[in-house]
Order: sequence, then C-alpha cells, then structure tokens
Amino acid sequence: MTDWPILSTVTFLPLVGVVLILFIRDESEAARKNIRMIALLTTIVTFLVSLLVWIGFNPSDAGFQMVEKHAWLDSGISYHMGVDGISMLLVILTTLMMVFTILASWQVQSRVKAYMISFLVLEMLMIGVFCALDIVLFYVFFEAGLIPMFIIIGVWGGKRRVYASLKFFLYTLLGSVLMLLAIMAMFWQSGTTDIPTLLTHNFPVSMQPWLWFAFFASFAVKMPMWPVHTWLPDAHVEAPTAGSVILAAILLKMGGYGFLRFSLPMFPDASAMFAPFIFTLSVVAIIYTSFVALMQEDMKKLVAYSSVAHMGFVTMGIFALNQQGVQGALFQMISHGLVSGALFLCVGVLYDRQHTRAIDAYGGLVNKMPKYAVALMVFTMANIGLPGTTGFVGEFLTLMGAFRANTWVGLLATTGVIWSACYALWLYRRLIFGVLSKETLKGMLDLSGREKAILYPLVVLVIFFGVYPKPLLTATATSVDNLVNNVTLSIQAGNRTASAQQ
Repeated sequence: MTDWPILSTVTFLPLVGVVLILFIRDESEAARKNIRMIALLTTIVTFLVSLLVWIGFNPSDAGFQMVEKHAWLDSGISYHMGVDGISMLLVILTTLMMVFTILASWQVQSRVKAYMISFLVLEMLMIGVFCALDIVLFYVFFEAGLIPMFIIIGVWGGKRRVYASLKFFLYTLLGSVLMLLAIMAMFWQSGTTDIPTLLTHNFPVSMQPWLWFAFFASFAVKMPMWPVHTWLPDAHVEAPTAGSVILAAILLKMGGYGFLRFSLPMFPDASAMFAPFIFTLSVVAIIYTSFVALMQEDMKKLVAYSSVAHMGFVTMGIFALNQQGVQGALFQMISHGLVSGALFLCVGVLYDRQHTRAIDAYGGLVNKMPKYAVALMVFTMANIGLPGTTGFVGEFLTLMGAFRANTWVGLLATTGVIWSACYALWLYRRLIFGVLSKETLKGMLDLSGREKAILYPLVVLVIFFGVYPKPLLTATATSVDNLVNNVTLSIQAGNRTASAQQ
C-alpha cells in the first residue's frame, strides 16, 4: 500500500462509473436498470477500496499517511493527498453513505443517467475534500461540490426546487469567496499552499482574526451554524431523498472538518479569542432550533432543524479546545452522518408510499409497518442521545469538553438533550402510535427487501459503535491529542509574547 496511490484510487474511482454510464445511450427501462447497477457497483467497490485506507492506517501516528504528492500548478501548488485520524473516518463515512444513497434512488425514473452521474461526481469531490493536503486543491474540491448538489436539488427536487437550489448555491458561494481571499493572503504571507507546511507556520497574531473570520464565513454556512442556517431546511425539503441524505450525512461535515483542519491549528490565537462567540452561537443553535423543530409539520423540515441543533454540539466541542471536546465533535460528526442520513431515508420510505411528508397524514403505522417502526425507533433514540447508541457517545464527550471549558455553556447545552427528546419523541408518537384510522394508510406495506438492505446495516452500525465506540475513538485519538497540544502550546506562547510586550 506504500507504493499504491490508494487515496487517488478511492477519490477518482467514481469517475469510472461515470464513464461506463456515458456509454449507455438507450433510454429504455433495461438501460435505466443497467445505469442503476453500474452506479451501485461503483459505490460498493469504492467503499470496499476505502476500507483498505482504514486497514492500512496507523492510529498511533499523528501525521498524514498514505501521502501522494505531484507537481500540479506553478508557484509550488501541488496535487497533494493524505489522511490522518481527523479525515480518515470521514472518507469511510462518505463512501459508505453513497452506497445507501444509490440504493435509495432505485425508483427514480426521470433522467436516470444524469442523476447517477451527478451523485458519482459529487462522491468524487466529497472524498477529495477530506484527502486534499494542498489548500488550493482543497478549495477546488470544496467549491466544485456545489455544482452537482445544485443540479440534484434544482432538477429532481420538489415544487420550489429552483428557489431552494439558488439559495443553497448563493449562501455557500458567498461564504467561500471570503475563504478564497484568505487563501490568497496566506499564500502571500507564507509562500506556500501546502497544508502540512501551513500547519507549522506561525501566522502573525494581528493577521489571525481576519483569516479566521474569512474561513469561518465559509464553514459556518456549510455546517450550517445559526443564524446562517436558513438555506438548509429549504434545501432538505425540496431535495430528493438521496440528496437530503448526502446533504445531512456528508456535506454538513465539511464545515466541522474545515474548523479542525484550518481554523484551530492555523489560527490558534484567533480560535481562543472567538471561542466565546462560537459557544454563544452553538448554544443558541442547540436550544432555538430544537424549539423550531418542535413546531414543524413537515417531517423533512423537522429532521433538518434537528441537524442544525446537533451541529451546535459539534462546534461547541471543537472550540472547547480540549481533547474530550474535539474527539467528541469528531465522533458526533460520524454519528450524525449515520443517524441523520438514516432518518431522511426513513422519511423517504413513507414518501415513496404516500407522496406526502406532512406529519398529520400519518399515524398508527406500527399496525402495518412493525419492522419500519423498530428501525425508526433506533434512529430516533440515537437522535436524542440514548445510551447504547452513537448519539450518546458524541454528545457526552462534547458536553464533557464544554463543561471543562465553561460550566454555563455545558449546562445550557445539556438542556438540548431534553429538547431533542421532545421533538423526536413527538414525531415518533405522531407517526407510529395510535389507531390506524386513515383509509389511505390501511394498504401500507412494510419494508421491502431493498429498504431492509438500506436501513438494517445502519441500525447495526448505530448500535454497535454506540456500545463499542473504541474503534472510532482509537482511530482519532492520536491526531486529536496532537492537534489540541499544538493549539494549546501556540496559545500559551502567544499569551507569553503579549505579556512580554506589555
């Protein structure tokens, strides 16, 4: 594996499926079936190859591994790829969720060829974001991912798809313009775009707040943080089921990854300075959007607002600037990727049968769909952080980190566990329990074989890593410790310098 460019293979393998699909020019049902099979097999092979990254990964090494570096553009900009404990699991999460995404798209009939190509290109770009070790290469992958998601929402979305896709595109693009300016300033100041080199470069304390805020503008929108979260519910409601799954499971994680890869290690003094600001936004997100979720009558909107609340735990843990908080934030990102993706898949199961996402349209589904009720119960319990699920591990660690950083922040954030239980259990009761009185629901069928193949593995993963989180925590521990130690030392050195100048 030392000589094999495994990261490039994983990144660009989806393009093989794109090329194969392009050779199919027929529009018949048989051709559409072949397109679906090619897309599914491509994502399965990509996932299996990505597992080799985990198998070959050395968790005791805090540095970047499986590194590939080749000359690319002038001025030292290179094609540089590598992973560490912070990015490796996000690559695995991306390739795993793409398999379920393609399976969930099996019933799409409109423009199947373009649909599958859009998702495969999006997979390639998402993996590239987590593997890039040159900041220009990262920016290319990061921004290019807007295009396929914009197309997915705009072409295969609901009635207000054009509005939702434009809002998604403009919000994320405008935030990223500031990041591009910061990247240029960093290059002029340091003379390099190489991320490992930039991680060791000491940016002037006077420059750090401006650079930090420029990156924050992009990552806060991408997560999204309150109050720049308003594009997310619209995008989720109008996107097809598969689009909502990828948006929640992967694209939102790019913001958290950006904070961990750039904001904390490159601008440690600014991160410490703005930590109270992030705590405030995080607590507001956790509490306020939980109440907003409780008022929703659309299942997708409720899950979308819950995602904003759970991302509040992530940002709170990251800027706690301690080992428990950061590691909890990473675990929460993985957990939320599994759980939120699964919840949107569960919404899609009902929408495929009734073509409505209105909560009032359902009730008493346990009488007709007991298997579905059990699967949704597991994901609902994980969403509220029940012990024995992945949601508990992530939230518990982030809250530990928050209490160490600021007791009041920890106390206020802890109430989010109560609010999440309110809206999640309220939704579950409305959908599953009660008398099956609506005539339209009496012909409902339980999970099909395809739907079981999607939801059952996610049930197993949510419970397994909730009971036994060690594999995930071990994979991230060394890199997180190294990150936190370096940030702490940089902050202490900055404080000493400031004291000496005074």
